[in-house]
Amino acid sequence: MTQTMVDIKVIKRAVELACRAPSLHNSQPWRWSASSGRVDLFADPHRLVTSTDSSGRESIISCGAVLDHFRVAMAAVGWETSVEEFPNPNNLDHLASIEFASADYVAAARRDRAAAILRRRTDRRPFRSPRNWASFEPVLRSAFDSDLATLDVLADDARARLVEASRLTEALRRYDDLYHHELRWWTAPSRESEGIPESALANEARGRAVEVNRRFPVGGPARKSSAEPHDEAKILVLSTFGDSRADALNCGQVLSSLLLECTMAGLATCTVTHLTELDASRAIVRELLPTATLPQLMLRVGLAPAGKGAPEPTPRRPLHDVLEIHG
Repeated sequence: MTQTMVDIKVIKRAVELACRAPSLHNSQPWRWSASSGRVDLFADPHRLVTSTDSSGRESIISCGAVLDHFRVAMAAVGWETSVEEFPNPNNLDHLASIEFASADYVAAARRDRAAAILRRRTDRRPFRSPRNWASFEPVLRSAFDSDLATLDVLADDARARLVEASRLTEALRRYDDLYHHELRWWTAPSRESEGIPESALANEARGRAVEVNRRFPVGGPARKSSAEPHDEAKILVLSTFGDSRADALNCGQVLSSLLLECTMAGLATCTVTHLTELDASRAIVRELLPTATLPQLMLRVGLAPAGKGAPEPTPRRPLHDVLEIHG
């Protein structure tokens, strides 16, 4: 692609929108470098959640999601993107170099997809069953490149095994002091531009209703008078054939596509990653898959609780903390 100059203000707005992408504990483990002709994405090794994500795999998945969000944001304002992944073999934290070409036409769906970035939330509450799933699933599968990752929708009878895997994960981490310290650090009220605020966490009753979610140390108290409904979410598994940084980056890009497509369809979503962080629980999830792939993460999809608004948006780091502009 011939290098084309883009107004730096357009790039700044696109990066700011892209950074609404989800990340482990809202750690936002990315940084950007931009000029008017090119944008580079880097993983930020200083923002690893070290005990939870010791390999950095989830950090790269998060960066894959922010990369896809950026491409969506640029497409909505008339710019096609060409991405070279891992352009510097001597620096594996340099994940992508992105160049631009002016698009001849922008379909309304491109703008709708970018608008969905601001509406998407990680909703940890129990969901109602999504309507018309049989007709929506093909649409969802058409929203991403199947060469990047595989998508499996688990049958309802697989939920018991996922609950088993979740409880196993909790048991294996019961005495992991660093892991529990990290959870408290990322959910502390003192976090202003990162981490998970209390408003985004499920209270005790809702936590019990969604047994496959990660357990956090804080959240509003359960109300004795309010019985939370059973979670009826569809559970999706994203997998890859390898476990390299490239596989993780690809998985993150597919995750972004699925989240935005679900948001556009009015569905609530919650990414679930703790079941693939330890070998023992990851093996249980792998047994549920029809092919010999490696599960990277799960996604709960459904209708938000009736009569209740979406969770508040979680905070993000200021643009000057994540974006360096040259020239």
